[in-house]
Amino acid sequence: MYRTVLQRNGRSAFLVLNEYCGRSNTGLGVNVLSRRTIIDLSYSTHFMDFKGSSIPSSMKKLVVTKLSQNFRSAVSLQTVPVPTPGDGDLLVRNRFVGINASDINYSAGRYDPSVKPPFDAGFEGIGEVVGLGLSASAHFTVGDTVAYFSEGAFAEYSVIPAKKVVTMPAAKPEYLTMLLSGATAHIALRRLGDLREGETVLVTAAAGGTGQFAVQFAKKAGCHVVGTCSSDEKAGFLKTIGCDRPINYKSEDLAATLRKEYPQGIDVVYESVGGGIFDLSVNSLANKGRLIVIGFISGYKSASGLQPITGGTLPAKLLKKSASVRGFFLPHFLSDYRESLTEMMKLFAKGQLVCEVDRGDMDPEGRFVGLESVFRAVDHMYAGKNLGKVVVEVAPVVDSKL
Repeated sequence: MYRTVLQRNGRSAFLVLNEYCGRSNTGLGVNVLSRRTIIDLSYSTHFMDFKGSSIPSSMKKLVVTKLSQNFRSAVSLQTVPVPTPGDGDLLVRNRFVGINASDINYSAGRYDPSVKPPFDAGFEGIGEVVGLGLSASAHFTVGDTVAYFSEGAFAEYSVIPAKKVVTMPAAKPEYLTMLLSGATAHIALRRLGDLREGETVLVTAAAGGTGQFAVQFAKKAGCHVVGTCSSDEKAGFLKTIGCDRPINYKSEDLAATLRKEYPQGIDVVYESVGGGIFDLSVNSLANKGRLIVIGFISGYKSASGLQPITGGTLPAKLLKKSASVRGFFLPHFLSDYRESLTEMMKLFAKGQLVCEVDRGDMDPEGRFVGLESVFRAVDHMYAGKNLGKVVVEVAPVVDSKL
């Protein structure tokens, strides 16, 4: 069977040439295979169907309609047609999507000023393949469970290039935690941390989506790990994943604690808060210390996206200690991505990696279910209430095996 893609009214149709073994005589003494041509326009039967269920004609998605650091103001919930995948694409029915601090930076247009609204929101999702293009069908099939790191995840259905997805064992939110949060910690510490056994590592916002991974990877490297958090509950969680010294900064003086308990300074800081915590981290560095900036969430809601720091004295402080500040932005390290994800998946399968998920069970309005709850989930994270990676359930999980 051969298939050739035709375009009809912007949708994909498939020309199917069926060969059968009836023979015809050409009059030249040569028998050839007879052929019949069937134009099959019911592409949904072959390429857009999941367990025999129909795919709706419309869906919901979140769209950035104006640039603003106020997520609720910038983003609207819209009903649009379900898209059709192109030749190398997959149509994924999203089951879970991940919430990231950078969602606000994206809605504010800080990553690419040339991109103007409207554009789709969200960075990561996991779900089942319910449709695919011809080229994509060489490697995937309807019913496969896949996860992806790509724009436009805040939708009931997403069209994703097949080259951007990773096959997953099941549509579990734990797998989603590794795509951005886990990969950021894994690659940043490996490429920029230069961790050595016996060193002291400070992880700020340690009980958050990426902090939980930084704690575990630093501990696996044989380091003494210090983690900041905002509650005793979070401090208790940090102990369970190997944090040697959780510090609840709401009940302890963080600066005084670091000076008293770590007088020689901190060798590596995994920093995601910014502002005053950044300044404190710089002041706490040991000789030859390394501070990795993976974010500065404390300033994202401001007009500039930044909180003030004492940058004027930074060169002198770094010079005095032969220390360094290193920035990490995951898209610049995509060559490391698949190897990193593979290693994390192996650790998780062996029970050697905790992937804590916050699905909103402690939120007053209940679990984050449906795209409408993305707004609540973003607020939940920015209020510092999350324990682990914040995840929204878009649709109920079903068995993805046909």
